[in-house]
Amino acid sequence: MEFDNRFEVPLPPADAWKVLMDVPRIAPCLPGAELTESLGDNRYKGKVSVKLGPVALAFNGTAQLSDIDDAAHTAKIQASGNDTKGRGNAKANVSFRLEPSAGGSLVHVHTDLLLSGMVAQYGRGAGMIQSIADQLIAQFVQALKAQLAHSEAVATAAAAPDGAIVETPPPPPPPGAKPISGFALLWAALRASLRKLFGGKA
Repeated sequence: MEFDNRFEVPLPPADAWKVLMDVPRIAPCLPGAELTESLGDNRYKGKVSVKLGPVALAFNGTAQLSDIDDAAHTAKIQASGNDTKGRGNAKANVSFRLEPSAGGSLVHVHTDLLLSGMVAQYGRGAGMIQSIADQLIAQFVQALKAQLAHSEAVATAAAAPDGAIVETPPPPPPPGAKPISGFALLWAALRASLRKLFGGKA
């Protein structure tokens, strides 16, 4: 199945691109994700945990950044993972591009996702998968903005004159690999769908 997402980064394109290319930095911002090893040449090992009610899924896999065009601000990611209990696997080909926006930079993401084995039953509804992806992107952006705000505050404090008192916000929560709550995401996705349907608040 294929779906599209987009999100805004509060940085100009050149700066936003550097942040997005720093995989170890941004990986902790993705809910349920854990970067376990850097293999070099833009290849990484990691784990993604998802909890759907009583069913806990954990995928171990690899991701490869490729076709990186620093001038055009485009790149691709090939990722694949196997469920640790042998219930299936997932493969994704992701392409993204970045363009200037009023708030900084707009990132467009196109994902081609293939699920196989028992886990495929969770991906039968492309519309629901799209809604869940929207919720994950929203959580990722929130965590990334918090990280950027803290880094900016620390840099400002470091550049302040000696003796000046500059308050800095507390650092973002430490990165963790807490499983994504499938029920919570599904409920948020359902509310988003209802808002679109009725044109109001759900």
